[in-house]
Amino acid sequence: MKIIENPSQNIWSELIKRPLQNYETIETTVKLIFKEIATKGDAAVLKYTNLFDGVKLTDLKATKEEISEADQLVSAELKAAIQLAKRNIESFHIAQKTDPVAIETMPGVRCWLEKKPIQKVGLYVPGGSAPLFSTVLMLAIPAQLAGCKEIVLCTPPDKTGKINPAILYAAQICGVTTIIKSGGIQAIAAMALGTETIPKVYKIFGPGNQFVTCAKQFATQFGTAIDMPAGPSELLVFADKTANASFVAADLLSQAEHGKDSQVVLVTTDQLFLNKAVSEITKQLENLSRKAIIKEALQNARFIYLEKETDALDFINEYAPEHFIICARNAALFTEGIQNAGSVFVGNYTPESAGDYASGTNHTLPTNGFSKSYSGVNLDSFLKTISFQQITAAGIQNIGESIAVMAEAEGLDAHKNAVSIRIKTIQNEANGD
Repeated sequence: MKIIENPSQNIWSELIKRPLQNYETIETTVKLIFKEIATKGDAAVLKYTNLFDGVKLTDLKATKEEISEADQLVSAELKAAIQLAKRNIESFHIAQKTDPVAIETMPGVRCWLEKKPIQKVGLYVPGGSAPLFSTVLMLAIPAQLAGCKEIVLCTPPDKTGKINPAILYAAQICGVTTIIKSGGIQAIAAMALGTETIPKVYKIFGPGNQFVTCAKQFATQFGTAIDMPAGPSELLVFADKTANASFVAADLLSQAEHGKDSQVVLVTTDQLFLNKAVSEITKQLENLSRKAIIKEALQNARFIYLEKETDALDFINEYAPEHFIICARNAALFTEGIQNAGSVFVGNYTPESAGDYASGTNHTLPTNGFSKSYSGVNLDSFLKTISFQQITAAGIQNIGESIAVMAEAEGLDAHKNAVSIRIKTIQNEANGD
């Protein structure tokens, strides 16, 4: 943990850096695996699943029997919790539906927009030491609500070749059409390229480690869109003296346990509170099951004291956190002033865990400063907008001259002619020619 007091703006660029590996090394591995999957398909996916996950599979697709068995293995208590989360996520995402847009821009010229679902989507759900069945809900629910016809889910199997039962249960109740036992780079490559078993999709969603993030970005070279560069998790908390140090410490630890490359940041205008929060972290850490992972993640943590709230806000906007918690008397300054954040949590009783699981907002969010230009996953992420226009004979006469003048000014005579020929035909018909 690094404690920094009143850092000058000329070192902020260093303080906002994330703990990332060498990108060139990762990209070399990604290109190699993509190339092999392009030529060998399923065989290459099976090979790398064995290499990275330590399990030999003969079939990549989860069977109906495995899905049925999983339903029996998930406790009634967990099913009830998942169903509650599902209802809240559905409610929030249904509310995001927008009314159609249609307007007559001038007499005889009608324009409108229609939203259409992306037909084939791929969902990546991290597994490993923490199988994130919550991510199934966050991705599959809006995909189903949007009307996506084919929903492919890839997630790494455990050492016995099984997918976590809660992931299978969540996938089943959220309309996933194909469940694949594969994670990492090979899963992203398979969804981008297509194999004998794994369908090629039009857009890939989901968080992952730096290898998965790099693979998603590389997938765009093969005509596959992605939701965003969503890499290792991160959290920034702003707290003043009115905050509860034990709550803030718990929030910071909750994000640090995601992985060794996660980053947590505390920004405060109260030095005494900073010391209390550090002390609480040390105390709470001893009772956590993922203590070893958290300790490594805390090496990348930042605890920053700034005298002025306005300076704190400027720093937070520069950092552009994935998750941003506000525990302060003057919360309005931050809710109104925040420009760059994936998701914001306001008040002492709003833990980031609520957004991760069940409040209704989506937890698939931009990391590594990308909230400056990307939004988190929402209903529109699974839709595309098509513009329409219809022009009558009167309309082309009203707008045609301007189009012709502009086309001529750009030296595009064929564009001008496409309008002029219509106007001439209308004039000839009016003259009885």
